Amino acid sequence: MLKVNICGVNLKNPVIAASGTFGFGREYSDYFDVSKLGAICTKGLTLYEKSGNEGTRLYETSGGLINSIGLQNPGIDNFIANELPFMSGLNTVIVANLGGGSIEEYLEGLDRLNNTSVDFIELNISCPNVKAGGMAFGIKSSIAYEIVKQVKKASHKPIIVKLSPNAEGIVDMAVRCCDAGADALSLVNTFKAMAIDVYKKRPIFNNIFAGLSGPAIRPIALRMVYEVSEAVNIPVIGIGGIMSWKDAIEFIMAGADAIQVGSANFIKPDISLDIIKGIEDFLNKEGIKSITEIKGIARRS
Repeated sequence: MLKVNICGVNLKNPVIAASGTFGFGREYSDYFDVSKLGAICTKGLTLYEKSGNEGTRLYETSGGLINSIGLQNPGIDNFIANELPFMSGLNTVIVANLGGGSIEEYLEGLDRLNNTSVDFIELNISCPNVKAGGMAFGIKSSIAYEIVKQVKKASHKPIIVKLSPNAEGIVDMAVRCCDAGADALSLVNTFKAMAIDVYKKRPIFNNIFAGLSGPAIRPIALRMVYEVSEAVNIPVIGIGGIMSWKDAIEFIMAGADAIQVGSANFIKPDISLDIIKGIEDFLNKEGIKSITEIKGIARRS
């Protein structure tokens, strides 16, 4: 009933733990049986270890969370040696989220992940392009096209391209990534945001701007998933403020093949189990035999 197939990989259900909110699965395994998840996305991985941003990294705001983590991670080699063996024993699909500051870094990181047990590469094109003055790869579709094309050519794994809502045009970006060979798309990443400390009279974050996630972005993310899934013919994974089974069903009805749960993990570590059960209960009550029956149904009504 809940099984989905994305690029030839079978997921036991459409609920995936989002990158940056679930560590490497180890962090949540004491709270619940993480093998019940459809998949787990790793923290964003870079070629070399990153300590992340200084100063405030998380700030709660009305209806959401603003983060400026800075891709803190142990580096790909450390991940392969020390985290992947544990993840491989979790009996769920593994998605390696890959970031980089240049095309060369992406390709070298990919080369190291190619011969591992990860099932997918989720290409994080929201990373700042150091050769373009720090502008993210995912802002201009022409730049995104080039990196996706090169990564896809070199990859042994299906490539999921994670789209930024800050792109100049989310639908054009999706179509160009599809043209470049993306096997699937995930959207959306966080929205560019900021907060100000009125007492210190300065921005909360050292980098001034940071990424907004949580329920505040859900209606906009839902709209973007709806538009993108109409424009492409590859699998789409919906992300953005999903807090309940009903939210998840909305994204699937908008055209998503699966969904990712992010900020909600910080509120209730096992919330994905509630979402999985809620989806199953809904399908049973509605007499729906498979989750795939309602994929994109809102576009046909």
